[in-house]
Amino acid sequence: MLNKVKFSICGKDLTLQTSESSNYVFGLARTLESRITEITNTNSSASPFTAAIMVGMSTLDDLNKTNRKLDSLREQSKEYVDEAGKTRLAYDAAIKEVNNLKSEIAELKKQLENATEKEMA
Repeated sequence: MLNKVKFSICGKDLTLQTSESSNYVFGLARTLESRITEITNTNSSASPFTAAIMVGMSTLDDLNKTNRKLDSLREQSKEYVDEAGKTRLAYDAAIKEVNNLKSEIAELKKQLENATEKEMA
């Protein structure tokens, strides 16, 4: 369900139709206005429009860097999963080999016991 959320940024009233909660949108608006105000306060020649563009560029830069890091983490986790799969296969093969060796040892013990019994008889 879409909500119509009315909010204000830099004295401009806006309405946004979104599936997000109004508190979430208000939080975004407060953050955006705060960042715009920070730029206009430190640079008297920057208009709110210019400051909004600067905030937008900074936010897109952050988003792109975060997406690159996320892609890197996904690739790294894929490598870990692949390595874990290889390790699991090696583990399973080792367990099978151990079981085969245990069976072989048990068979050799039986043969030894039989040979010992025949010598004693």
